[in-house]
Amino acid sequence: MLHAVIMAGGSGTRFWPLSRAATPKQLLRLAGQRSMIQTTVDRLGDLVSAERTMIVTNRRQAAAIAEQLPSLASDAIVGEPCKRDTAPCIGLAANHVLRDDPDAIMAVMPADHVIRPDDVFQQAIRQATTLVEASPGRIVTFGIKPSYPAEIFGYIHRGEALGDPSGSNVYRVQQFREKPDAVAAAEYLASGQYYWNSGIFVWHARTILDALAEHQAELFEHLKQIESAWGTDQYNAVLEREFTAIRGISIDYAVMEHATDVAVIEAPFDWDDVGSWQSLSRLQGTDDAGNTVIGRHLGVNTRGTIVRSDGDHLVVTLGLRDCIVVHAPDATLVANKHDEESIREVVRRLEEQGWNDFL
Repeated sequence: MLHAVIMAGGSGTRFWPLSRAATPKQLLRLAGQRSMIQTTVDRLGDLVSAERTMIVTNRRQAAAIAEQLPSLASDAIVGEPCKRDTAPCIGLAANHVLRDDPDAIMAVMPADHVIRPDDVFQQAIRQATTLVEASPGRIVTFGIKPSYPAEIFGYIHRGEALGDPSGSNVYRVQQFREKPDAVAAAEYLASGQYYWNSGIFVWHARTILDALAEHQAELFEHLKQIESAWGTDQYNAVLEREFTAIRGISIDYAVMEHATDVAVIEAPFDWDDVGSWQSLSRLQGTDDAGNTVIGRHLGVNTRGTIVRSDGDHLVVTLGLRDCIVVHAPDATLVANKHDEESIREVVRRLEEQGWNDFL
């Protein structure tokens, strides 16, 4: 059976001051009336039932996620003791789904992407599932056709077409590439042979655990110790000890760089990773002055600016160009739109100051 595993452990520091440790990006309403994680679950529709949907997050966020997703059982939300990147997260999830379904196929996806339309996404997951069923050891991922030479994404170098009857948009993966510099990104775009790496995968749960056992033996051993404690009163203590001892590593480095039977589907859906405040302009559009506004706003001589406010709080801007203005109940951000990478520096300095109430 197909199981959905949603990774929801990120902190989303680029979305400060709305994104905080207890309410990160995936819990925010950034692209609609529901939060990012609610929209991710909604997107599954009837593809995967609530009983076969799992959220892997950190313990601090588990209660808030459970509140936003009341249709999920309490044991469907798995809280990691600490952040250890995607490979341990996925390995832990694979062990969970295999407990009840030894033939489980996993569709693994982040909780904080915008993907439209839902029915096209569901059909793409079905196509990937068919590819995995046809070759049980296969890993399937989704590539996003690049629209500009992005330096912020990893890339997938596609190989020959698979000629699969399920679709003409399927290729073997030749190589996964790290985030490139500007020159390499331009070359990738011009070649027409590279995709942005979406971070969405479909595979047999047993396949991914076998790959971790082969290529990440130490990590796998920690996962085995956690598995052995399931159903005992020692489980939480063992999870804390063993998961904390894992060296964090991404699934790309841990498995994908070593895998030989990997297929990439050119994604037929629209995709946005919602990586920064500027994403709102792509998702929400702009007015005649190039402004993107969510909330109450009065703009005078204001152009190219993103304004985000909740409730009845009025934001007034005068003479602004290419800025970001975000109002939260206890903090307000005013930034040059072209310097928003420095928001991470703001978070770092707040940590240095010990102003934890704002983190």
